Amino acid sequence: MKKSVLSMICILILAAVMLSGCKKKTEEIQDAGYIPAPVLQEIDPGNAKVGICIYRLEDDYMSIYSSELVRYLVEEVGFSKENIALLDGANSQTTQNEQIGRCVSAGANLMIVNPVDPFAAPEITERVIGAGIPLIYINREPALEEQQRWGDNYWPVTYVGTDARQAGTMQGQILVDLGLYDVDLNHNGQIEYVMITGDLDSESTQYRTEFSIKAIEDAGMGVECLDQQVASGDRLWAKQIIATDLEQFGSQIEVVLCNNDTMALGAMEAIEEAGRVVNEDIFLVGIDALPEALEALMEGRITGTVLQDQFAQAEAAGKAAANFLQADRNEYHITCDYVKVMPGNAPTILSRMQ
Repeated sequence: MKKSVLSMICILILAAVMLSGCKKKTEEIQDAGYIPAPVLQEIDPGNAKVGICIYRLEDDYMSIYSSELVRYLVEEVGFSKENIALLDGANSQTTQNEQIGRCVSAGANLMIVNPVDPFAAPEITERVIGAGIPLIYINREPALEEQQRWGDNYWPVTYVGTDARQAGTMQGQILVDLGLYDVDLNHNGQIEYVMITGDLDSESTQYRTEFSIKAIEDAGMGVECLDQQVASGDRLWAKQIIATDLEQFGSQIEVVLCNNDTMALGAMEAIEEAGRVVNEDIFLVGIDALPEALEALMEGRITGTVLQDQFAQAEAAGKAAANFLQADRNEYHITCDYVKVMPGNAPTILSRMQ
């Protein structure tokens, strides 16, 4: 009898140790970033709460994008506008993290995040998915390792965006389509250019910069970079850079390439104030197809741009949101195509934005 009681005590102690060990192991796994996949539940869009966190609403492109996204969610998916929180991160990851936390605490059923810093995605993902909320990233792409983690854990997370390599390629192709020998104004067999970039830690910046030049080289023309500087999407900053470059390099500059249209518009102002004429003695190409840039393009003051189709992206993000609310899954990466914009198709594209 005593042996039986002793054996039972030993079993209970062993069980307690095992349970303690399991708890410790679970905590270690959670600390390492493992979170069980949330069970999706069907939710009526009319009753669903969504937090939309934008890196900076003063950004010309994201202002148009976010407005179209809200419109699509309300008119096409069936969200109630008062249940949509559109939040401005003001280009601060700390601010955006606080906004995401407030949405989670308020019981959001879905989160749509345009991250200030794509490298913050692992922490954002764990915060949102840990609360059992599906997550859609837009426009700024998290690292491929992070996207792989979504699939490995079967988490309801997706990215909706574009491939910046395609944008850069199309930007270079605009010059190729014009005829590189015509763009080579001094006929020395190479294109002398100035490049104005966004933030260098952005993968989008890196790809737009690299692949625009690669498209020119692939077409058989040599290149020479006279200057490459960061303007971080700022119009005035870009204007100042180009004004200085025009003073330093003068007629050597044949092409100005800008990672986005906001900077291209600043470059345009500097070019005109210096007495140069776009499409005659200098060429200027941007990306994003902002309405003001499209109008300038139609007036011949910008050579071309590339549409990062905010309407297609907003629709794709809206459809992904609808799928999550219907307890359906999405692909982990949903890609929308860019479109080259020249005088022929600019009016049609501009009419969609008005």
